[in-house]
Amino acid sequence: MTKVAGDPDNPMFQGYTCAKGRALPEIHNNPQRLLHSRKRQPDGTHTQIGSEQAMDEIAAKLQELISGYGPRSVAMYLGTNGLPYPASALMGNAFMRGIESPMFFTANTIDQPGKQIALAAHGHWLGGDVDFHEADSWMLIGTNPLVSKAIGIPGQNPSRSLRAATERGMKLIVVDPRRSQTAARAAIHLQPRPGEDVTILAGIINIIIANGWHDAAFVDENVSGFDDLARAVSGFTPAYVAERADLPEAQLLSAAELFATHGTKRGMVNAGTGANFAMHGNLVEYLCLCLTTICGRWQRAGEKVTRPNALLPAFTAKAQAHPPYEGWGYGERLRVRGLTDAVCGMPTAALADEILLEGDGQVKALICIGGNPMAAWPDQRKTHRALQSLELLVTLDTEMSLTSRLADYVIAPMMQMETPAMTMGSELIKYYTSGTGIPAAYAQYTPRLVDPPPGSDLIEEWKFFLGLTKRMDLELWFVNFFGGGGGKFMESPPIVLQMTGDTELSTEELFEQMCATSRIPLDEVRRHPHGAIFDVDAVVQERDADNTARLDVGNGYMLAELATVLDEEAEGARGDAAFPFRLIPRRHPNFMNSSGTALAALNRGKPYNPVYMHPDSAAELGLRPGSSVLVTSRHDCVPAVLEADDSVRLDVVAMHHAFGGLPDEDDEFRAHGTNVGRLVSTEVDYDPITGLPRQGNIAVRIAPLGQG
Repeated sequence: MTKVAGDPDNPMFQGYTCAKGRALPEIHNNPQRLLHSRKRQPDGTHTQIGSEQAMDEIAAKLQELISGYGPRSVAMYLGTNGLPYPASALMGNAFMRGIESPMFFTANTIDQPGKQIALAAHGHWLGGDVDFHEADSWMLIGTNPLVSKAIGIPGQNPSRSLRAATERGMKLIVVDPRRSQTAARAAIHLQPRPGEDVTILAGIINIIIANGWHDAAFVDENVSGFDDLARAVSGFTPAYVAERADLPEAQLLSAAELFATHGTKRGMVNAGTGANFAMHGNLVEYLCLCLTTICGRWQRAGEKVTRPNALLPAFTAKAQAHPPYEGWGYGERLRVRGLTDAVCGMPTAALADEILLEGDGQVKALICIGGNPMAAWPDQRKTHRALQSLELLVTLDTEMSLTSRLADYVIAPMMQMETPAMTMGSELIKYYTSGTGIPAAYAQYTPRLVDPPPGSDLIEEWKFFLGLTKRMDLELWFVNFFGGGGGKFMESPPIVLQMTGDTELSTEELFEQMCATSRIPLDEVRRHPHGAIFDVDAVVQERDADNTARLDVGNGYMLAELATVLDEEAEGARGDAAFPFRLIPRRHPNFMNSSGTALAALNRGKPYNPVYMHPDSAAELGLRPGSSVLVTSRHDCVPAVLEADDSVRLDVVAMHHAFGGLPDEDDEFRAHGTNVGRLVSTEVDYDPITGLPRQGNIAVRIAPLGQG
């Protein structure tokens, strides 16, 4: 493989690619890529081991631990780099259910778990999302989809989509402490103190209700709790919000009026990682849904379905609510901080504690798929202690990442171009949150394009778990979706496959079985090598005559949390002289979290993540761009490289997450970057439902390195 370029004949992407896609040749051909699995030796080095022998030894150790400590002693973590391989996560999940361990964790609960929590409290609108391509207004809170390609603006070519929308008159409102690439193209950019997203959303809802700009007919027919919401937001007056969030009051009023009244068609409101990291993420997401709902911003009967299924089974969209449902406080209870399972999954920020805390139920083994906890998890020093204390750490990794360097076994997997791919997973995501997914009946299947390198010993990730199944004499039930509340809204039942150690399937055959009930048969999708937007006449149907369900904008738990926010002192206005800046997260256009940061094709000579500071703030501190600084929070400190950036507020600094080395490698920060997670404690300022700690709006000080 020598080059990857956009396909101009693809009807959805039309030649668009991102930097990560174009760098796939360098990623595949990386000299540091693992072509053989590795085993850790007593002296800490890793030596080559055959994949079959590795599975023999791992299976034996797992059986020993389960026999001695019970199934709960084995945990699994699924990171974001498992996404290109739809069978991997599903088979890993099936394996955990097969050994009867509830300890299945994902990256979802260290990013935006509030999305699923909020949907459980609010309910789903079964008519689906409004189409961005037809909307007249849209609001984005703490997200930058021109870079992240994740929320709100369709990610298939977000820049083109936004340009076309603004040219036809759509007005974009962005709330972000930084003038991001997306904010720079907004009609109104609210640039508040960090951590005031709840305040701003509550204030906008209050303004809309006070002026009668809400959709009263939709509310009367489909919504409960409206009066409770109105009372809860009444204290968030324009003057109060403007002062607390440090915004011009007139700009706040203009944003509310524009969103509620501009044009004849409708738009939605979505929040991203930045808003979820700054505490109260569940409430932020809930208020986004409430604002969307009271303005009636959902598809109605007779309108087209924005995201019809193609490789998933056909469904009938209806102009009615699916009521709220139990979203947390059930299932497996962790031994720390009163945390439980929830619709967003098990709280990953507590997994290090579950490893370190001795006693009944202690986690002794961890298997990581497509993840790098040492780079991505909060509280890096605690994570380091936890991973070092495990009796068995297994990673499935393409290189010796920070986590793999600590692992007992590193299984070398095949990569994207060496495996087939399909778009079923891209469809499925719409069941987990609004504002995401494919905005058309689009599907694509891509065969294996290249063979694994000659002489390599690579295994497809899902087959690794099938290999363990054989050696541990298990029976697995493979289900073609998992996790969250998503399955509640799939009208057709999922595909369930029974698997044992004698099961012999290729990935191609597994895909065929996963797609057995697809709206568009997989064979038909294969006939379109460039992908296709299929002619699906999907229209939102009228509500069922006997349907009485309503969306809830007055959830007691959420509104009680809102009351506490009103009682709080504005965090950014405390004037803490010891920690005068607020650190916020920032997406990088070239990296999928911690992957590829060492590749020149992606880092372009900058393998580190700077701390971005307004040049006037840097000058006031006597700091120059490119200088080495120490970033200190109340929890810890990290060295970093300073970079001037006038897109941030004077009292804000920003950094990319998932960089850095091990805790004892700080001297090399210019070579591998800075671990922001080390500034975060998992035991202070955390969400009581998801365990998500404060990972944004972190109070910090910046000083020359050596003077911190």
